Amino acid sequence: MKAVILAGGEGTRLKSVTGDLPKPMVRILGVPVMERIVHLLVRQGFGELCAALCYRPEVIQSHFGDGSAFGAHMEYRVQSDPIGTAGSVLQCRDFYRDENFLVMSGDAMCDFDLAALMEKHRSAGAAVTMALHPNAEPLQYGLVLLDRNSRVRHFVEKPDWPQVVTNLVSTGIYVLSPRAMGYVPEGQNFDFAKHLFPLLLHSGETILGVPMEGYWQDIGTPRAFYQCCLDVLDGRIRTEPPAAEEPAAEPEEEELPEAEPELEDEYADEYADVERIQVDGYTVGVLPGYTSVTQDEFGNYQFYYGSSFLRLRYVDVSQ
Repeated sequence: MKAVILAGGEGTRLKSVTGDLPKPMVRILGVPVMERIVHLLVRQGFGELCAALCYRPEVIQSHFGDGSAFGAHMEYRVQSDPIGTAGSVLQCRDFYRDENFLVMSGDAMCDFDLAALMEKHRSAGAAVTMALHPNAEPLQYGLVLLDRNSRVRHFVEKPDWPQVVTNLVSTGIYVLSPRAMGYVPEGQNFDFAKHLFPLLLHSGETILGVPMEGYWQDIGTPRAFYQCCLDVLDGRIRTEPPAAEEPAAEPEEEELPEAEPELEDEYADEYADVERIQVDGYTVGVLPGYTSVTQDEFGNYQFYYGSSFLRLRYVDVSQ
């Protein structure tokens, strides 16, 4: 599956944290947020990635290269000036071609089931499928109103409290069909929320809204960045690839003493029916039918069968 990562932001509100780094390269506990997103995408089957870059693109390109170190194939499209979110994605049309594809920001943390979002989009045949998330403080986000069939009916951009009629906000994570991108004009500053989505609704296209379970946090401000670091420490989100389980060490085989070689017995076939008896505290194997037992001066047992006796060369003896 394919995904486009919007990673062109400078992050002016986060300058006290990022310095001159691109916003997607700010580190959450030592790992760039975009790297955590790449891990999440790869883990869920999005192996072909294209990053739309603008501010200091060389920093991101140098870090990720061709993506092979992260288990992906990565391409880049660089704009000299900002051209809006939809305009930036349009520059990747030779990447997504005629396929459905995922779009997400490279500077927001989440652990959504993105593969499931893609599947919902495919089954619904929508122009766009939006990942929504409940937010207790929705004023800085766009609210999304759904009908009973989960179709988007209205957007409320950055409302005041009297306009807050839902807590579902747009996360900036979308699955788009190529036909939706056909509405984006070439060479214009064009945004998804401000321009494309209202245009799609006006044109009668279906936009599906899917409330997602899991964690999502935009790190656009120092306060949000700090909260995200705490959430990672508290284990509320996991975007790193699962640690490879080391193979369990095989138990060392106990070295047993080598068995003493059994002496070849020329009468082995004859003794196949040997009988075991107790003689002076020993278990002794003898041929059945003996009448008496004696012991010579060397300690060997002699078993008498009528008038003859047999000194066994093959005896199974244990104390």
